[in-house]
Amino acid sequence: MPSMEEALFPSTPGKFKIDRQYNMWNRQFHRCFASTSTMFLWALFLIALTASYLSFQSFVDSGSRYFSASWGGIQWEKQVRNSAQIHRSGGISVLVTGAAGFVGTHVSLALKKRGDGVVGIDNFNNYYDPSLKKARKQLLNNHNIFIVDGDINDFKMLSKLFDTVAFTHVMHLAAQAGVRYAMENPQSYVHSNIAGLVNLLEVCKSANPQPAVVWASSSSVYGLNTDVPFSESDRTDQPASLYAATKKAGEEITHTYNHIYGLSITGLRFFTVYGPWGRPDMAYFSFTRNILQGKPITVYRGKNRVDLARDFTYIDDIVKGCLGSLDTAGKSTGSGGKKRGPASYRIFNLGNTSPVTVPNLVNILERHLKVKAKRNYVDMPGNGDVPFTHANITLARKELGYKPTTDLQTGLKKFVRWYLQYYGYSHGKPVN
Repeated sequence: MPSMEEALFPSTPGKFKIDRQYNMWNRQFHRCFASTSTMFLWALFLIALTASYLSFQSFVDSGSRYFSASWGGIQWEKQVRNSAQIHRSGGISVLVTGAAGFVGTHVSLALKKRGDGVVGIDNFNNYYDPSLKKARKQLLNNHNIFIVDGDINDFKMLSKLFDTVAFTHVMHLAAQAGVRYAMENPQSYVHSNIAGLVNLLEVCKSANPQPAVVWASSSSVYGLNTDVPFSESDRTDQPASLYAATKKAGEEITHTYNHIYGLSITGLRFFTVYGPWGRPDMAYFSFTRNILQGKPITVYRGKNRVDLARDFTYIDDIVKGCLGSLDTAGKSTGSGGKKRGPASYRIFNLGNTSPVTVPNLVNILERHLKVKAKRNYVDMPGNGDVPFTHANITLARKELGYKPTTDLQTGLKKFVRWYLQYYGYSHGKPVN
């Protein structure tokens, strides 16, 4: 039996055995290490390959976006420049926001007709039937006016437009419209009428040269004011709706950019605009649709059953006021976001200055449509509407040469003719 010492300290043959095992383990360790090193190198190679692929893919994707996105790319830039070309002596180059909207379409066509450069932008939202906006876009395209499908909250897109064309003027008509809808979707009014406006002004103040800005405020800013007719100097600190509040905020915001950055600003307070290619949410439009379909119409009344009245203004007269504002706008005085001197800040009423009651509006529609309306008279709810509007246009007459010439009878006749043709009616009945 081996002694304790022999058990603890093996004999020489045992020692040799341990050395041989040690050498074998050592070789396996080096082989394993070599294998691990190889795997590590392969891993590095794969990582580098993946990074290269992703970088290349990013380049391809960005290139693809550059050539095929809704904005940007060589072809897009060419379309923008062509549309912005001026074709008359002393002409202007105008970026029209909300160009596929009611007023935007008419203003864009009028500018193009007289030889000015026009580029439009519209986000084609679904506040009302987008197919009407698409039809307006086609009308503009037929007159070689390019419309960018984009949102005024997209800073990069707006910046790209100004990098592509040195616009002399901006006609800002993009907005979330409607008084009652503000109770359903208040965020949309802040998004478009405040955030979108600020975003546009940020781009304009940094442009070189800075454009003159003409934008659509609203007669709604007069709110609860009871002094008639409404004058630009009247108080506007009592809005009756969120829509009105956002438009009033817009007037304060534009004044700030005028004061700090030298942007030339003209605000236009529109009074109930109507006419061909109008907005389906407006009373005259929905009344026409329901009368033709044999459906009842809701006619609101004010306190003590007083008829509501509006200063209905035909679209052609509004367009004259818009073009007059563009033509008389002073130049912005800033450069690179820095003010060099005082710039013009103006606000004008654009109305017809002849209010008509809503029941009388319906009477005129009945005569043109040759169909009797089914009327439901309802007390006006507390949804932000006001009982009457009436514009004092003295200042616009003096400064812009503004002179409305279309009365409601004539204007509605033109609207009804367009409506029947657009929606395929013959003798008051839809054509199948």
